[in-house]
Order: sequence, then structure tokens, then C-alpha cells
Amino acid sequence: MTELSLPESSVPESTHVFLVEDDESLASLVKDYLTLQDFRVSIEGRGDLAVERILTEKPDIVILDIMLPGKNGLDICRELRGSSQIPIIMLTARNDDIDQIVGLEVGADDYVAKPAQPRLLLARINALLRRTQNEGEQKNSGNDNEQLTFGSLTIHRKKQEVVWLNQLIELTTNEFDLLSLLAENAGNILSRDDLLNKLRGFGYDGIDRTVDMLISRLRKKFSDDSAKPKRIKTVWKKGYLFVADAWTE
Repeated sequence: MTELSLPESSVPESTHVFLVEDDESLASLVKDYLTLQDFRVSIEGRGDLAVERILTEKPDIVILDIMLPGKNGLDICRELRGSSQIPIIMLTARNDDIDQIVGLEVGADDYVAKPAQPRLLLARINALLRRTQNEGEQKNSGNDNEQLTFGSLTIHRKKQEVVWLNQLIELTTNEFDLLSLLAENAGNILSRDDLLNKLRGFGYDGIDRTVDMLISRLRKKFSDDSAKPKRIKTVWKKGYLFVADAWTE
């Protein structure tokens, strides 16, 4: 493992980004760019060493490649989620829906397709950090005590739990956030642009399929027929609609 980070004494006290990437040229490019933006950047090139370093160093955000020596990024993400809610951005193969879907399933907050463009990565980092900060402020203000109930569906914001038909439904953070957002706006159509702005801090670019993938997964978990959904409907060319009275069975 080649350590590419600056000596501790010369690193500014600022937002700490931990990059897990074995491509040294890409890692160096990303680090140089983020350092110019006043981030402190640590790099780890081996997957089997990443979890221990991340839990020890406690960075503000993790950027995680999937293909790594020693342990792949999906396993690292899954392991981190067992003990930490640190924001995670995964680097996935371009146009590889499987990597993106699985990454979101195991708890990643966002993904960027490789080859990662530093400016795009910076935008995603800032958006995710803003979202995390806003969630923290809401919890501190007590807004997380709210509970949403629709028929047999109950969304417990404080506990980050969803109960449907008296059963606890396991959701990833992204799935929970999307369901909560739709439920908060029950009866109103939310476009992909609306949803992405709320969830990730930037609008729909015409390509990003995050919302579609998460909607598909929510429908499966709540037995909502994807061909003729009745709980989370697709409104052609407009967006998605949470139907308040469709959660009784």
C-alpha cells in the first residue's frame, strides 16, 4: 500500500475526505483537486485495510471504489454500515446498473460513475455533506420525533424504522429517505428533479437513475405491482405520487 496523503503536520484542519482507491493516478488527481478546495484527504489503496483506518480516523465522508485488492468496496460499505452512518459515495463502472443498485442496497448514499471527474465528485461531496448536516440539525431541533401513518404503514423518523402490516420492513438509508419524502408529500406529484434536489442536493441530469432504482425496490418491498402500482404511482412525464389511502393491505 502506497500512502499518498500529506504529512499530518502539513494537513489543514478542514473537512476530512477518505478515498479508497487503488488507481494511484486517479487517487492523486482527486486528492490534488480536493486539497485545492481546502479538504483534507487520506488515501488507502487496499480494501482489506480500509475499514480499520476509516473507523480509526473517523473522516467526514468516504469515497469508495468497488474493485479493490484485498476486499471489494461493496463488502467494505456493508461492514462500515454495521457500526457507522458515515456518508459514503461509491465509484461505480459507467452505466453499470448492477453496481449502482447493489451499492445503494448495502448502504451507500450516492455513487459517481468512473472515470470520476473531480468537479462532479466535488459537487456530490458538497451535496451529501449539506444533506448530512441538515439531517443532524433536524434531529437536534426535535423534528425527528414526528411519525407518519397511512393505514397499515407507519414511518418512525426518529428510529429510522418503517412498519407495515405489523411487520418491520428493512430499508436502506436511501430507501427510507425517499419513502419519507414521498409520504410527506402524499397526494402531490414529485418529479425526479424534486426528489434528487431533496435527497442529494442537485437536480435531475436526464441520466441519473437513482430515483427509478429506489422506487423499484420500494415497490418490491411493499408488494406494489410494478406494472400497475397503486401505492407509489408513476405519473407519465411528471414524476411519482404517494397514494395515502392505498396502504391498508
